[in-house]
Amino acid sequence: MMYSKLRLRGAYLAAALASINWGSSSAGVNAQCSDYTTFSQTPQGNNSAGPLALPFMRPSPACRTFNNSAVEQVIEDMKARLKDPDIARLFENTFPNTLDTTVKYFNATENIAFIITGDITAQWLRDTGNQSRTQARYISDYPYCGAFQPPPESGLAPTVNGYATGVTVNPPVDNNTVYECKVGQMRIFSNDKGLLITLLRLTAISQIFRVIDEQSQASWDADFNFISYYNWTGGNGALSPAVNNAGNGEPKGYSGLVGTHHRPSDDLSTFECSGVLLPAFLTPANAMLSVELTNLADMMDSVGEFANISTLARAASARIESAIWKTTLDNDVFAYETNGFGSRYIMDDANVPSLLSLPYLGFLNKTHPAYVATRKVLLSRQNPYYAKGVNFSGIGGPHEDAWHIWPMSLISSIYGTDDDDEITTALYMIANNTLGLGLIHESINIYNQSDYTRPWFAWVNSYFAEMLLDLAERKPGLIFNTNESYVIGK
Repeated sequence: MMYSKLRLRGAYLAAALASINWGSSSAGVNAQCSDYTTFSQTPQGNNSAGPLALPFMRPSPACRTFNNSAVEQVIEDMKARLKDPDIARLFENTFPNTLDTTVKYFNATENIAFIITGDITAQWLRDTGNQSRTQARYISDYPYCGAFQPPPESGLAPTVNGYATGVTVNPPVDNNTVYECKVGQMRIFSNDKGLLITLLRLTAISQIFRVIDEQSQASWDADFNFISYYNWTGGNGALSPAVNNAGNGEPKGYSGLVGTHHRPSDDLSTFECSGVLLPAFLTPANAMLSVELTNLADMMDSVGEFANISTLARAASARIESAIWKTTLDNDVFAYETNGFGSRYIMDDANVPSLLSLPYLGFLNKTHPAYVATRKVLLSRQNPYYAKGVNFSGIGGPHEDAWHIWPMSLISSIYGTDDDDEITTALYMIANNTLGLGLIHESINIYNQSDYTRPWFAWVNSYFAEMLLDLAERKPGLIFNTNESYVIGK
């Protein structure tokens, strides 16, 4: 298994910030600053010098939610090297987007931050993987939940989530703390040894292992008692429909994988098989979990403590990895979901973790035959959520509809190839489809480019900028004026 280079949403800043004082938080920006949802829907500053003439879309320094000189230096470094002024403008807009717009609260003393997802004032574990101290607190109390309200000390009022009100969740949750409680992929890694101790003190790691154990169990025990540790009724206006069997889902068999009701997109982890909805073991989420469990064990070993947790993490990682290869692969193609009874669903969803993002997650190399074969299927009609229009193509998902393609899938596809033509095609498909706004959107209608979702989606903006930094290291000649690699902090 490869070491993970996973850097979802803001984590790529770690190297730049490691030896530099934290910047200044402007979380209490004044009322004269425009709401970024409105701001991002209209071209703002001066245009780039390239044929796309992309506008400068950063708020003024006084209106940014966090300012950091290291981030500004990386922007200047990349702008000086990027040969296409339109790509340089996209990097300038996207790389700082998380810090510019989503830091609603930051306490430098406690190193606690509340990072919203963009146009929703809530913090998703999926999006904000390196805010470990804040996440540890949430996971300790609500290990089955994935989106949370602001910490009390922030002074920010909780957001009423109409989609969650009235939905029955067990174990029960407090909607003043939890924004939405859907079990999905969890983040358990950090590059700061001090954070590990905090995680341990807050019992977050033990809670994570509890969920891993509970969600690995078969639905029926030896005496046909129905085993369920978590249920989510859905309905009552929730975006996802009600879950079968009183919120417990359809029965699943033991396979060694960890089950989940929901995908990274927040949609139900279910698939159609002869008209019957089946529960899912989500292959890419399990791949991500396996990698991060190994990372956790490595970090425990590096501090020379908690050998029992390291041993437990390595054992769970090995079990999950083995189960992925044994139960999800057929003819060298990974299934997106399985159910432990032999059923397989071949598809992919744009949201990371996805099958297309397996090399990015660190699960395997992009040249592995299984990935090459799977990628070929995913980027074709064999994937029900692959679609192709005149100017835009890629993978979408049921979160919107089959014809709204997510630029996130194109970013993942760039991570999954070394072919210059494939990289260039995907890169410029993204660049040419911002509707002249210079930001990356959630999804785009292949029939109508002006029909897009979420003008402000910090996760994908950061993912795009991270991809450019990856190309700056491994393919500099493709995007730079020279063939000299660039790595932050080096």
